[in-house]
Amino acid sequence: MRVSSSYIVFFFHAIVWGGILFFPFFIADPETEYAIGAIPGAFFTLAGLIHLTLFYVNAYYLFPKFFNRRIWWLYVLLSVILVGASLALKTVMLHGLFPEIPTTAATNRIVFAPSFGFYVASIVYRKILNNIHRERQQKEERAERLATELKFLRSQINPHFLFNTLTNLVSLARKKSELLEPALIQLSDLMRYMLYDTQGRRVPLSKEITYLRNYIGLQQLRFEENIDVSTAIELPPDTEPQYLIEPMLLIPFVENAFKHGTSHLEHPEIIVRLSEQQGQLVFNVRNRIAPPSVETSKDRDSGIGLANVKKRLDLLYRDAYRLDIDERDGWYEVTLKLILS
Repeated sequence: MRVSSSYIVFFFHAIVWGGILFFPFFIADPETEYAIGAIPGAFFTLAGLIHLTLFYVNAYYLFPKFFNRRIWWLYVLLSVILVGASLALKTVMLHGLFPEIPTTAATNRIVFAPSFGFYVASIVYRKILNNIHRERQQKEERAERLATELKFLRSQINPHFLFNTLTNLVSLARKKSELLEPALIQLSDLMRYMLYDTQGRRVPLSKEITYLRNYIGLQQLRFEENIDVSTAIELPPDTEPQYLIEPMLLIPFVENAFKHGTSHLEHPEIIVRLSEQQGQLVFNVRNRIAPPSVETSKDRDSGIGLANVKKRLDLLYRDAYRLDIDERDGWYEVTLKLILS
C-alpha cells in the first residue's frame, strides 16, 4: 500500500515542529524547569507556537497571495506587521508570564531574533515549494504534449496503411480473384487490432507479431506468386507474451519494403527476420530495389511511414533503440534493435 505524498509531508512537518516546540524538554532537566540558560522551557514552547504561526501564515498565505510585481509593496507592509506582531506577543509574554527572565542583550537576542529567522525560513520554504510545483507542472505538460503527439502519429499510420491496403484490394477486385474474400477477412482482423487493441500505451509483443503476420499474408494474397517473401520469426516461447511494445511499430518497415521493393523488378524479393538477442529485439527487413538507371515514380507520401516511426522511436525509446538503414548492391535494408521491456 502506497502512502500519499501529502501524508509524508504532514508527518515531516509534525516531526520538525515537535522537535522545535519541545526542544528544551529533550535536553534540559526538570530541576531547572527545563530552562536553557535563564529562559524557561515553557517560554520556548510558547514562542515556538508564535514561530509556527508566523511561518505558515507567510509561507501559505502572504507570500503566495501578495508577493508579485503589482502589489509587492503590500506584501512588504504585511510582512512587517506579521513579524512585528510576533515580537509584540513575545514582549507581552516576557512581562506578563515570565517576569523572572532578565532583560539583557543576550536574552533579547535569544527571544526576538528567531522571529526573523523563521520569517526568512518561510520564504525559502515557499520558494522551494514553488519550484517543486513548477517542475511537476512542466513534467505533466511535457507528458501531455507527448501523449498528444503520439496520438497524432498513430492517427497518421491508420489512414496511410488503409490507403495502401485498399489499393491492394482494388487490384484483386479487378482481377476478380477468389483471394479477395480471404483478403477482406484478414483486413478485418487488422482493423480490429488497429481500432481496439492499440488504445493503450503498449501491447504484448505477441499481438504485434500476429498483426505483422496478417499484413504479410495480405500482401502475399495480392502478389500471389509474383514476389518471393521469406519470413523468419525466431523468438523463445516465453518472449512474445512477456514483453510489451509500442503498437504498430514494426509494420511501417515491412509496408515500405512491399511498396518500394515490388516495382520495376523482374524478381522482387523481401526478407523479414525477427529475433531476440541478449534482451534486444532485432528486426531486419531487406528488399531488392531497382537499379539507379531505372526511373521510378515516388509518390509524395512515400516517406510518411518511416518518418513517423522514427519520431515515435525518439519519443518513446530514446537511447533504448538503434535504427540502421543501408542501401547497397541492389538491396535496401533496415535493422531495428530495441531493448525489450
